[in-house]
Amino acid sequence: MPRGDKSKYTDKQERKADHIAEGYEKRGVSENEAERRAWATVNKDDAGGKKEGGSGRGKHTGNPAAHKGGKSGGKASASRSAASRSESAKKAAATRKRNAEHRAH
Repeated sequence: MPRGDKSKYTDKQERKADHIAEGYEKRGVSENEAERRAWATVNKDDAGGKKEGGSGRGKHTGNPAAHKGGKSGGKASASRSAASRSESAKKAAATRKRNAEHRAH
């Protein structure tokens, strides 16, 4: 099978790659680069094509790149004032210091 042959990919994997590529293109990535990144993501998610044949016969990987966390976090603290965040940081530092002294004795 030559490089770049997509015959071992399922219809679902192809739809997934198309959807990912569209997202990259909307963000200004070139069409070729978007397609390259999309297939790389599908490969990372599914460990290659899922159709029978070869070594990766339809195994579930359990670590999809599509479920990355932490991308949308931080909104709560960003909406607080600088003084409020600083006060919380000082309180946390005091607590850590107090706990360290407690453990030392």
